[in-house]
Amino acid sequence: MADNAKGTQPIVQALRDRGLDPSGLEPVGVRPPLSKYLKELWERRHFIWMDARHRVATSNSRNLLGSVWLVLQPMLEAAMYYVVFAEILGVDRGMDNFPGFIIIGVLMFRSTMRAVSSGPTLLSSNKAMIRAFVFPRASLAISAEIRESIQMIYTTVTMMVMIMVVPYHELPEYTWLLVPVIFAFQFVLNLGISLVMARVGFIVPDISQVMRLIGRLLMYGSGVIFPIDRFVDNALIMALIQVNPIYHMLVLYREVLMDGTVPAPEHWLILGAWALGLTFFGFLFFWRGEETYGAEQR
Repeated sequence: MADNAKGTQPIVQALRDRGLDPSGLEPVGVRPPLSKYLKELWERRHFIWMDARHRVATSNSRNLLGSVWLVLQPMLEAAMYYVVFAEILGVDRGMDNFPGFIIIGVLMFRSTMRAVSSGPTLLSSNKAMIRAFVFPRASLAISAEIRESIQMIYTTVTMMVMIMVVPYHELPEYTWLLVPVIFAFQFVLNLGISLVMARVGFIVPDISQVMRLIGRLLMYGSGVIFPIDRFVDNALIMALIQVNPIYHMLVLYREVLMDGTVPAPEHWLILGAWALGLTFFGFLFFWRGEETYGAEQR
């Protein structure tokens, strides 16, 4: 950053020698101070919002069913996992409401999984925009997660309708009012993951090739499709699962929607600590690489 600033000094001096005022000019490709970076993000908040909304509207525009897929796809995915794990493998034995368990797990995990899988390619997939315009690159991650959250509103409503319609018929209780709070925690967690993975993917592009495997490990290690405590008795593995924020996120959703109870504070604290801590670290980590994102990809 200092080298770039020094490199602009001869240009600034040349302008001054010609009687021109260079005070309004700024070097391109230099990481701005953090306070200025935050200010620039705030100034572009309307663009970030409109970009997210536009991409949601056009994401399925080429399909015959259009935006219906925002609802249909999670329904089909939940149905597939139910058939495999309940009807074929019999994982549901001894559980009161396995359909509701798997619907909540699969549908709520999808959003966080997309932050993990698409984060490494966030910068490369927006390469043309990065090179054509000067703007804080973190806005790409924020826009992506706002877009994902808009889509997840449809998914969440679908999930709540499904657990009411599918046998065992969960009925709304006062605890359902906590769903938006958990949703907000999930948005912050997803944003932190996206920011971290975006820079990691920029530094090591090959990481995108192992994201499918990592996603599978997270799915099985978060209790998405089966209750972990029924199949895992290894103390070390359970300790690792207990610090997994996605596991606690799903526990919160399930206890609020299925049990009608307010979850224990530990679930809120662990998820909240991960969400806020990862986003704070991710933002600083991403900002530190700001001046490199316009460079040629490896």
